[in-house]
Amino acid sequence: MTRLDLGNTFKVLQVTGSAGMNMPEHVSTKEAVIIIQKGQAILKLKGIDHVLELNKSFVVPAGQKHELQITEDFQAVVIMEIESEIKFINN
Repeated sequence: MTRLDLGNTFKVLQVTGSAGMNMPEHVSTKEAVIIIQKGQAILKLKGIDHVLELNKSFVVPAGQKHELQITEDFQAVVIMEIESEIKFINN
């Protein structure tokens, strides 16, 4: 994850990954908006697999455990409030 921009209220992050990579279970402390620019991934949230594909977006609710499985080389922009943090779940 790379920070692309920082405003007064929001930050913009770039997320990239290769097919087969996973982002383990985590939460965002505030809502986050994902905008897919390339590839495909599966976002698992509340037992439902959401397919993230080119030119689609997805709003991740604050405090909801979720994980990401990259199925094709992937690139997305994530927009969230500056104070928002990503916290990984330790099993």
